[in-house]
Amino acid sequence: MSKGKAPEHFSDIPAEQRREWVQGFDLPAFRANQIATHYFTHYNDDPDSWSDFPASARELVKSKILAKLITLVRSISCDGGTTRKDLWRLHDGVLVESVLMKYPDRATVCISSQAGCGMNCPFCATGQAGLTRNLSAAEITAQVVAASGACARGEMPGGPIRLSNIVFMGMGEPLANYNAVIQSLRNITSPQPDGLGIGARSVTLSTVGLVTGIEKLIEEQIPVTLAVSLHTPDDELRDTLVPINTRWKVKEVLAAADKYSDMTGRRYSIEYALIKDVNDQAWRADLLGRLLKNRNAHVNLIPLNPTPGSKWTASRKEDERAFVRTLENYGVPVTVRDTRGREIDGACGQLAAAEKIKDDTLMITSPNN
Repeated sequence: MSKGKAPEHFSDIPAEQRREWVQGFDLPAFRANQIATHYFTHYNDDPDSWSDFPASARELVKSKILAKLITLVRSISCDGGTTRKDLWRLHDGVLVESVLMKYPDRATVCISSQAGCGMNCPFCATGQAGLTRNLSAAEITAQVVAASGACARGEMPGGPIRLSNIVFMGMGEPLANYNAVIQSLRNITSPQPDGLGIGARSVTLSTVGLVTGIEKLIEEQIPVTLAVSLHTPDDELRDTLVPINTRWKVKEVLAAADKYSDMTGRRYSIEYALIKDVNDQAWRADLLGRLLKNRNAHVNLIPLNPTPGSKWTASRKEDERAFVRTLENYGVPVTVRDTRGREIDGACGQLAAAEKIKDDTLMITSPNN
């Protein structure tokens, strides 16, 4: 199946242009408001169930306006059902993942912005798979709408809850798919019915440090939380762990994050995957503390979730604790990320990679081949 651009969808269109866009299908402009209400407020993309919509126009909406962009392949749950990884097949057969996590007081979905990733970080399952293609704004948004619907219907233990937080930390580098990500951010943060009505401060966008992308994001005036995947404070190691560092060095990335923080007034997050004997040394913790001590930054230490066959593994607990103490001694706020989802191939890309292997095996063993 060829990998190609997704069909144009209602949520690819900026809110202020949707009435005109719908009129292009010979529908009255007010139908755009109805479609938006069903999709963004009721999380319902099935026009056959819309009692306020003419039956004669429902097929048109299904095929041209709300084309089916993502189809659930399978879900795997753990943590008593409070963590669920969903594997989605896109219109061209490409696979992406999202992870829905329910806590006592909130629900968070981690979404993908690309199929695969072109950043080539060697410790990341997605990075090692390479980039297949960018997702459209609607394909990104559809993951959030699906998660919102699952929460509203009470599919997670404990009954219905409103989806409250979005993290762009799934497959892909969001700022390498800039325009689609910006439109999806507008879909997420615009008040209902034009969007999902989730506050920008409850949305986190993670980047490996595309400085020009961070600078463009400042101009958008959408005050999402910025997370920078730093993973080491020294350029020599970061050049190999995060290859984009050969273009933008650590100090340039932090300077761009500082500018973003100045615009939003919000603290940014430094993501740091702790890798045994690679980036967890005491001197690196000391260098990171010195770099961040006067910045409006918070460090999120991530015990590495190793991928099958990888030489990389999580740091020893005593080294993790020492790293935390060093940062705290510099007055740098630090937390260790909850390692949910380990038993369900929690690291991004693992479930999609396993499904692709299964699909390829089926093709090879098919009697028709």
